[in-house]
Amino acid sequence: MSSRLSLGSTATAVALLSVTLTLTAQEPAHASANRIRLGNASDTSRTSWNGPAFTMNGAGAVIPASMSRAVNDITGGTGTMDVVVLAGSAPTSGSATPECDTVMTLTGVNSCTTWTLTAASDGNNSQVNTDVRNAEFVYFAGGDQCRYAAWKGTALEASVESVVAKGGGSGGGSAGHHINSPIVYDACNGSVTSAEALANPYDRYISFTTGMFEWANYGAVVNDSHFVTRDRMGRTMAFLARSVKDGLAPGGAAWGVGVEEGGGSLYLDRNGMATQYGKDAYVVLADHQPEQAVDRKPLTYSGFKIWRLTPGSTFDFKNRPTCGYYLRSVTNGVADTNLYNGTPQTNCGSQGGGTLAETEPNDTRDAANDATTLASPGTVTGSMKSTTDRDYFKVSLNSGQTASVNCAVPSAYDADLYWLDSTGSTLERSVNNGAGSDESVSFTRTAAGTGTYYLELEAYAGSGTASYSCSVTKS
Repeated sequence: MSSRLSLGSTATAVALLSVTLTLTAQEPAHASANRIRLGNASDTSRTSWNGPAFTMNGAGAVIPASMSRAVNDITGGTGTMDVVVLAGSAPTSGSATPECDTVMTLTGVNSCTTWTLTAASDGNNSQVNTDVRNAEFVYFAGGDQCRYAAWKGTALEASVESVVAKGGGSGGGSAGHHINSPIVYDACNGSVTSAEALANPYDRYISFTTGMFEWANYGAVVNDSHFVTRDRMGRTMAFLARSVKDGLAPGGAAWGVGVEEGGGSLYLDRNGMATQYGKDAYVVLADHQPEQAVDRKPLTYSGFKIWRLTPGSTFDFKNRPTCGYYLRSVTNGVADTNLYNGTPQTNCGSQGGGTLAETEPNDTRDAANDATTLASPGTVTGSMKSTTDRDYFKVSLNSGQTASVNCAVPSAYDADLYWLDSTGSTLERSVNNGAGSDESVSFTRTAAGTGTYYLELEAYAGSGTASYSCSVTKS
């Protein structure tokens, strides 16, 4: 949110209308739509543009460094372009056009027009849509993203999409950052804290708008702002768990992009490569179904993958990385400590080779060692420490994936191998007789989405400290 306020009084409305008429006396006034244009009164004329380009800011203000890059990339470094700022309310103090004030200091800008729109019907205002379609970049100001979500299905939605389609760009800060993701936490029922969202991922304050803006290379993303300062990692985790559970994200995986305030800006170029400016940002991945995400119960989700983007670092949204993340989990509504820092994993590359050694106690499904992030092909190891020992490892599969598990069992004991579903029911088993007999199973997930499964190694006869070794390959 930023320091913008709806036209809540006659005095405020009159004051702003007075400013508007002073600066743009030739333009018509609208009851709920106010226009202020800075720079050249005529739009630039050009046949081609080199975007799209996007700026995702942690607070409402335009960040000169990322916006300058957007201008340069869209224009190709030659000529000028026009910018439109869309706001759902007027600033409470200072300039009536704070975003355009910054934009007009940048090289390559012909004009910047601020539209303050206070009604959902303003999305069909003909002058608003003419200005947007003639622009090369649309910036959504901070404020209330619920007002922006109300423009879904209006002419304004299509006008903004036309700017991106011709090679222009879009972006925003705070609420404007939220609206530029395909899954929008719209805050239409009120704002939610991390503690509230983790305590109940179906809290009444959590609501989403989908199907509005779907930018290329930015699919299945939920944006969040003011990220570290307002401790929003927890609520982003809840948003992602909801997105996976409710099928809002295609493919059973949802991504969060949280940008810090105070100058944080994630710039996304036309090839899907993001560069971080000013302050940190975080990319958070939920790639399997939550262990618990139901109304009025705390969230449990193991293994969120988190990439921390420091200023100057990059992240490829077109070819999203499979390594370099650290892991954090939520158990019964309580998130792990140190959510904003972690040691990046290095054994998770596409070539596989990672190993997960059992950690006792892992004798039940609830205590299973988490192998969901193990690269394929990977290896799990352990031992049958007693004649009643059972070892559990949690594994996830996407629709259409096949898991092949091959276990080398030492001669010290006889161990059997089971493939279980999320409720503990046996789907496949391998029970070859004799100490040292190897075991193997194979299973293909045919159901939609991502499913959670368990490998169970069970002592059948004998025990010992000698290790078994099971290769796990997903194809």
